[in-house]
Amino acid sequence: MKCPRIALAISMLVASAAHAQSSVTLYGLIDTSLLYSSSARVNAANPAAGGGTQWQEFAGSLSTPRWGMRGAEDLGGGLSAEFLLESGFNSTNGTLKNGGDLFGRQAWVGLNASQYGTVTLGRQYDFVVTYLAPLGATGSGFGGNLAQHPYDNDNLNNNMRLNNAVKFSSVEFHGVKVGAMYAFSNEAGRISNNNAYSAGINYALGPIKLSGAYLQINRDANAQNATGAVSTGDGDALTIGGLQRIYGLGAQYMFGKSSVGLLWTHSSTESPSNLLFGGSTSNGALPGPSNGAGNYIKFDNFEINGRYFLKPNFSLGASYTYTMASFNSSTGNAFPHWNQVMAQADYLLSQRTDVYLAGVYQRVGGGNGIPVFDAGVYTLTPATGNQQVVVAAGLRHRF
Repeated sequence: MKCPRIALAISMLVASAAHAQSSVTLYGLIDTSLLYSSSARVNAANPAAGGGTQWQEFAGSLSTPRWGMRGAEDLGGGLSAEFLLESGFNSTNGTLKNGGDLFGRQAWVGLNASQYGTVTLGRQYDFVVTYLAPLGATGSGFGGNLAQHPYDNDNLNNNMRLNNAVKFSSVEFHGVKVGAMYAFSNEAGRISNNNAYSAGINYALGPIKLSGAYLQINRDANAQNATGAVSTGDGDALTIGGLQRIYGLGAQYMFGKSSVGLLWTHSSTESPSNLLFGGSTSNGALPGPSNGAGNYIKFDNFEINGRYFLKPNFSLGASYTYTMASFNSSTGNAFPHWNQVMAQADYLLSQRTDVYLAGVYQRVGGGNGIPVFDAGVYTLTPATGNQQVVVAAGLRHRF
């Protein structure tokens, strides 16, 4: 007697879902590796304490583990409601990422008009991430986290999200997509203290993709608004300081599944006091009076990358990034530059599971003895000097 009742209940639910033409999908990804780092500091914030070889189990050498829910409801007339909630976690110990925020990666709701595009509201990515990052090796590119540019200064590795954001992304029209967004400061009487805006354009013609994007964050270095567009409490801020600008251009050529890409990005921050270094801005303190007048730091990143599929389920990839920076403070200047090479082999065991071997070599010069300009790959423990080698062997599964 119970079975017919259960079957009837299920059929009623399915019929109801089909009538409303709505759906909710649970998805996720887990990436865990065994990782080697050379010259790792014993104390990440104190290079004078010495260092040595580090072996560890590490979550997210390529892709940060996450789970989420996405959904849509057809409202008729080409209009639909959409939402996405996404949570990052550490697969080696089960703890939450993004400062412990439950949905610290993304949390937004929006409307999609099939003829025009989508408007979304909430915590979401800017157009540097949306349009530029897929053409590079880091972030949503094949090289993932280990290919991150120093301090993720250009946000291509999508460490930073914008809170309180309204975002419009157009549909493709003759190969062109455009987008713009604005993120509120949410501070009474100070609309420009930690608000942000971003815009981008993407063009696709056959195997060629071209993209450009811009992001600006307006902040008062002497009166930080921690709950504005960029949070300083969740560990996702790339720098702590004043006005920040990021922009760049990228190109990619596809031949089959394989690709070659070129990118240039520029970033600058006025009155910086900390950089994201070793997984924390507390490890990236810059010398000089905090928020000193006239202080600034700027970066230019030049990347070439390529990925080649030897077989449909086996690929080799590599990238080279040259980064040059200029740092100015009342107590001293520095002109550091980074050479970073990433190489990777990836083998698909199935459509959802792969194993990989990835390595990075980074060398820094011109740091003027400032510890934060020592070598440091991704959010791993920084090096005690100007060179670091990282090798990871991992397993990644999508569901």
